[in-house]
Amino acid sequence: MIDPDAFAALLCDWCLEVQPSQQVLVLSTTLAEPLLLALHRAILNREAWPLLRISPSTLAEQFHAHARDLHLDGYAPIELAELEATDAWLRVDAPGNTRALSGVDAAQITRRARAVAPLQQVRLSRRWCGTIWPTPALAQQAGMAQADYTRLIRSALFLDRPDPAEAWRQLSAWQAELIDRLSQAAEIRIEADGTDLRLRVDGRRWINSDGRRNMPSGEVFTGPREDSATGTVRFTVPSNHRGVQVEDVELRFQSGQVVSARAARGDDHLQAALAMDAGSGRLGELGIGSNQAIQRPTGSTLLDEKMAGTVHLALGRSYAETGGVNQSALHWDLICDLRQGGRLSADGEVIDLPARLS
Repeated sequence: MIDPDAFAALLCDWCLEVQPSQQVLVLSTTLAEPLLLALHRAILNREAWPLLRISPSTLAEQFHAHARDLHLDGYAPIELAELEATDAWLRVDAPGNTRALSGVDAAQITRRARAVAPLQQVRLSRRWCGTIWPTPALAQQAGMAQADYTRLIRSALFLDRPDPAEAWRQLSAWQAELIDRLSQAAEIRIEADGTDLRLRVDGRRWINSDGRRNMPSGEVFTGPREDSATGTVRFTVPSNHRGVQVEDVELRFQSGQVVSARAARGDDHLQAALAMDAGSGRLGELGIGSNQAIQRPTGSTLLDEKMAGTVHLALGRSYAETGGVNQSALHWDLICDLRQGGRLSADGEVIDLPARLS
């Protein structure tokens, strides 16, 4: 079991650093009730304002079934006003059905994503964190029993350690050393079955993702130079993107731009995402996973992109703190597993990545 009060304390103190009088927005579904109640208590105890926005797990599916042009091409002004007044926000992923949007036209999903892009920009300008609460749907998606999946989440959060925050500090220190090495590199090469891709990262900043913004985390990332991606990459880890299952994605790049793309499953969704806007066919992120507690794909990008021994590439929007400048309503992380004969090199030198539990 996961102790919701210990989890809430980690989120408030390590991730969000909640301060007195702050307004903290919390978004999730009713399925995360134990954690949400613990967060409500924890935020109040830190003399801040908890603003809980809790919805039924079927709300997104209903929205796309009944939305009119007004809703697909815009947003309620009060949503923007609330975000602008918020000091920090937390999203807790707790779905009742991980395939809820699989029957929705991909063009409609991308249309909605373009419309709410201004809201996302404001969200990213605030202190924020995304996390997860184990639900039966997530366990089923991972192909695991509920108890086993919950133990995986607890371990990935480091809540099975005597001092979770100290464990995150230790991982942060290890990742800082990796960043010191990567910051000297001009070119990154990714090689695996079906993959040989080169990216330039000179002049870009590597970020230490140590649980402050994603929980669990365990990655370092940067924004590759937008015109540099050259070669082919195959993503063998399935992706559940906006409720749509996409599998075995292959992309070919020339001068930073996707020039051909296919997916064995969910190809319509992939093609619609790539056509979303001018920046959706370029890379906005290169990330390297380092969380050794996550040993297998689960279908949740939040977890899977942190697997030690993997890299992920995001189509679309860059994170400004990396120096990346690609603009897009899309940010879609796709994961390449290097644990079976793959390798990552920086200026020709192979980078040793943790891939097994110590």
